[in-house]
Amino acid sequence: MTYLPLFSLDHQVGMFPVLSWSNCHSTTWPRLLWILWLWLSQCSSVHQHSHPHSIKILGDITLGGLFPVHSRGPAGVPCGEIKKEKGIHRMEAMLYALDQINSDPELLPNITLGARILDTCSRDTYALEQSLTFVQALIQKDTSDIRCSNGEQPIIRKPERVVGVIGASGSSVSIMVANVLRLFEIPQISYASTAPELSDNNRYDFFSRVVPPDSYQAQAMVDIVKALGWNYVSTLASEGNYGESGVDAFVQISREAGGLCIAQSIKIPREPKPGEFDKIIKRLMETPNARGVIIFAHEDDIKQVLEAARKSNLTGHFKFVGSDSWGAKSSPILDQEEVAEGAVTILPKRASIEGFDQYFTTRSLENNRRNIWFAEFWEDDFRCKLTRPGIKIDPEKKKCTGKERIGRDSHYEQEGKVQFVIDAVYAMAHALHNMHQDLCPGATGVCDKMDPVEGRLLLSYIHSVNFNGSAGTAVLFNENGDAPGRYDIFQYQMTNTTNPGYRVIGQWTNNLRLNVEEMQWTGGSRQMPDSVCSFPCRSGERKKMVKGVPCCWHCELCDGYQFQADEFNCEMCPFDMRPTPNRTACRPTPIIKLEWHSPWAMIPLFLAILGILATLFVIITFIRFNDTPIVRAAGRELSYVLLTGIFLIYLITFLMIAEPGTVVCAFRRLLLGLGMCITYSAMLTKTNRIYRIFEQGKKSVTPPKFISPTSQLMITFILISVQVVGVFIWFGVMPPHTIVDYEEQRPPNPDLAQGILKCDMSDLSLICCLSYSIVLMVTCTVYAVKSRGVPETFNEAKPIGFTMYTTCIVWLAFVPIFFGTAQSTEKMFIQTTTLTVSMSLSASVSLGMLYIPKVYVIILHPEQNVQKRKRSFKAVVQAATMSSRLSQKSINDKQNGETKIEPDRTQ
Repeated sequence: MTYLPLFSLDHQVGMFPVLSWSNCHSTTWPRLLWILWLWLSQCSSVHQHSHPHSIKILGDITLGGLFPVHSRGPAGVPCGEIKKEKGIHRMEAMLYALDQINSDPELLPNITLGARILDTCSRDTYALEQSLTFVQALIQKDTSDIRCSNGEQPIIRKPERVVGVIGASGSSVSIMVANVLRLFEIPQISYASTAPELSDNNRYDFFSRVVPPDSYQAQAMVDIVKALGWNYVSTLASEGNYGESGVDAFVQISREAGGLCIAQSIKIPREPKPGEFDKIIKRLMETPNARGVIIFAHEDDIKQVLEAARKSNLTGHFKFVGSDSWGAKSSPILDQEEVAEGAVTILPKRASIEGFDQYFTTRSLENNRRNIWFAEFWEDDFRCKLTRPGIKIDPEKKKCTGKERIGRDSHYEQEGKVQFVIDAVYAMAHALHNMHQDLCPGATGVCDKMDPVEGRLLLSYIHSVNFNGSAGTAVLFNENGDAPGRYDIFQYQMTNTTNPGYRVIGQWTNNLRLNVEEMQWTGGSRQMPDSVCSFPCRSGERKKMVKGVPCCWHCELCDGYQFQADEFNCEMCPFDMRPTPNRTACRPTPIIKLEWHSPWAMIPLFLAILGILATLFVIITFIRFNDTPIVRAAGRELSYVLLTGIFLIYLITFLMIAEPGTVVCAFRRLLLGLGMCITYSAMLTKTNRIYRIFEQGKKSVTPPKFISPTSQLMITFILISVQVVGVFIWFGVMPPHTIVDYEEQRPPNPDLAQGILKCDMSDLSLICCLSYSIVLMVTCTVYAVKSRGVPETFNEAKPIGFTMYTTCIVWLAFVPIFFGTAQSTEKMFIQTTTLTVSMSLSASVSLGMLYIPKVYVIILHPEQNVQKRKRSFKAVVQAATMSSRLSQKSINDKQNGETKIEPDRTQ
């Protein structure tokens, strides 16, 4: 069997590394793990000549430390430039904490804590190689068959046993290291790893952290976004556990909380190609309304994003909400301050540790030899070069004197995670202290029960610690090994402050407290910027959601008679209501009626008043000259009946315009058809009498029956009674009442909608009410046509004929006007006016043609109103027949002449 040589790497304080060779073999661990360890150890030996890799401080109990002392190197090189703040500051914080603990008589008395501190070079795979140093002592190696060249057993230096590890910094590094440390049950406390993945107690049960996980940070960022009134944001994440896990947590929490949508989720590659960040900005601009950008990214990525935004002339467009990797650092925004203005950032609640400032600013090359990287830091911090044997100094760089002072000859600002490094070391120390008190009561130093320290037992003590940390806040862990979430909220402001910089605007401890009034945006504006997919709909508009994007919608107006019932629905107003101007509710539709002063009413009223006055004048004239021949010849009894009908026709105009009520509606039903019925019943009786007389005269000299005044009145009243009976039947079936018609004046524009107070008479019932009178009118017209041969001077036959012809023309014009305006918004006014005017005209025609000529003769030519010689019925008929023949002959001979026969008008 052959054995591979391994390096055992030990460093004394302030000394250069010493290499000791050994051959190793294991039979207790699985062969796969053994081979992996061998390979990684051999690989690590290649790099040991380029950088000193560890610091060793002797102690009774040794703690491991993992810090990114150097940045990630270019391709093929594991380590790059030194990291002053994240590397040296944090590592010195651990050394400072060890000094404080070792000098504290109350904490771990008579026990000295040692350390083995490694550089991770900000690379997870390299950190895994380095962390194998911590498990060397736990791998049992069988060296019984190993002999030196002289046959003696080799002297193998036993590596120190690391009981716990402080670190690492990056989440990806911690994840890689935690997978190895848990196999050997070595507890690990991180001071900066915040990936939510590390909260999985099943996979990372030996991992704890004094910083809250990004799930808390993501919750805080969701709360910030909602407090700003944003609901549509994009996310940017650096590829890796920190960025991707942080964004995943943000997306998950925002989805559970609801009301927040992700426009785009963009990853920044580990090794971005040239122009990559310009493409990222272009992708963000594909959703320009998503001005808020949630960014979980490394410092370098943040800086390049800001630079790409500036190059694209988008300064002030994007409003960034940065994670703790941005925090309150100046490096990510250097030379990009205008683009970063208004950025809201989050950082675990921290405080500057004054003791560390005093400690670190007094470090020098002489008193800090234990830090093997301090000389490199010194050169970088003071931009000088130390002299070394065999190495020439670059003439462009000044020579370090060693008398430079940190903070005096260089800029110094305590790195943000120093507090957490100190708290992590103290948490490990308190756990060891509590464990020592329980296992070694009264013992001085480490007792047998703690030699070696059992990792799983130590883990339980770590989870149980509860003490005030370096910043005065409680240090404790939950069941997953996570610290409670406590964050400060910053905003980068450039105006209205003494110096441009980060300003604390709130805190988050399980809930957000944000001082919105202290926030400033681009140019010092106090107006909150928008980052929404769709702006709120105006009053009276409903949201029509975009499928698959709950934060995006289209606004649709609730049109017509709809109102906004809720955020997403429009509903129709009740029939008697219309929407308010802003369409958020319904309001009663105003009720109107035809007013006396309306132009639609004034014309019918004028005609009706003239007609009533003329009718009364005729009636009074007839009464006064009741026994004169003209009045008697006109048929006094039927004339008074006919004039009464004409009067009622004029009177109906007032009822049609009067405010509808039960009484008014009852009289409308009764008088609307009654006036015309009386008028045309009397006319029909007259024309029928004349027609029967001359038809009978052609057959015999015996007069027809029922031509006496009494008979005529009886016939007329019988005809009128049909109308009256029909109306009273209507009263019984449907008592008169008023209604409000909301449909008649319901135009497309609801602001013009009106309810009309009217009687319960539809167009159909109105026509039915008039239909009997129309039948009488048509029948009368037929008889007038048949009696057209009667001399015009004979018993009003001709005037009645002309009256009926004219009346028919009036009502034929009425029909298209009345029904043609059924869809008009002015329907009620037009139809009422048309009906009343038509009735007044028909009454005026009857009055004018039948009675005005008689009144004219009675008043102005009384000499013609004298008694004529009476003749028998036979003589009257013969005279009328002869007159008719002479008239016909006169027409045929085209001669002028007239034979006058004066009949007995009293018949």
